[in-house]
Amino acid sequence: MRFSIITVCFNAGDKLKNTIENILCQSDPDFEIIIKDGGSTDGSLEAVPKDSRIKVYSEKDKGIYDAMNHAVSYASGDYVLFMNCGDSFFDEKVLENAGRFISENPDRKIYYGDAFFCSANNVISQPKEITESICYRHMPNHQSCIFARELWDDDGFDIRYKIRADYDFFLRSYFVKGIRPAYLGITVASYEGGGYSESKENRKLDLKEHREIVVRYMGEKKANHYRRMMRLTLQPVRSKIAGSRAFSGAYNAVKKKIYH
Repeated sequence: MRFSIITVCFNAGDKLKNTIENILCQSDPDFEIIIKDGGSTDGSLEAVPKDSRIKVYSEKDKGIYDAMNHAVSYASGDYVLFMNCGDSFFDEKVLENAGRFISENPDRKIYYGDAFFCSANNVISQPKEITESICYRHMPNHQSCIFARELWDDDGFDIRYKIRADYDFFLRSYFVKGIRPAYLGITVASYEGGGYSESKENRKLDLKEHREIVVRYMGEKKANHYRRMMRLTLQPVRSKIAGSRAFSGAYNAVKKKIYH
């Protein structure tokens, strides 16, 4: 099987070079790298290593999710994985181990693993099974998800959403297409954090898009139920603890025992 690793960028500086160099260290050589650039002028593209597996497309787009859709249209792999500038694979055997798991567990379409969050200096564990409740709360870290390329044959990211298009895509796959993602059991990515969706000024839009998406796929009654449950279980407080360098280790150790 072949992987297409997609990185979208615009004036990313050294982060683009660092991410591409990390990808090239994978022990499984059967992959391509698709760089979708929005017209950078900072010299970042010129600093990218030379390798026959790297394909660069520099053209205008309507935002990050539109750029991601464009990149998938250029991909020739069986599976795609999105790696943002500044993020990286957790170790050099991620694709090798993921490929083995996918071969042994075909037809699941979406595969996900854990992620190392640099801000918390800790691996954030994911549940072994994605349930409706998990879908309401969040999707697995996007850099730690591997998607079958064929999922874009009918549709792609809905670019009406500026922050949550990947979440919409995940829930659409789960509720409309009946896909049940499979847990890889490995740490896939090191996530830098601090992206567009995490800025304070975008928090209101993030909440608005989340509400619209969960009501679309779950219905208002069920969405309200899960919202009440999150409040009763102090989810905002738990999220802060999970992202804290001081407490994330202990918190996620407990969470991992519960999940697994």
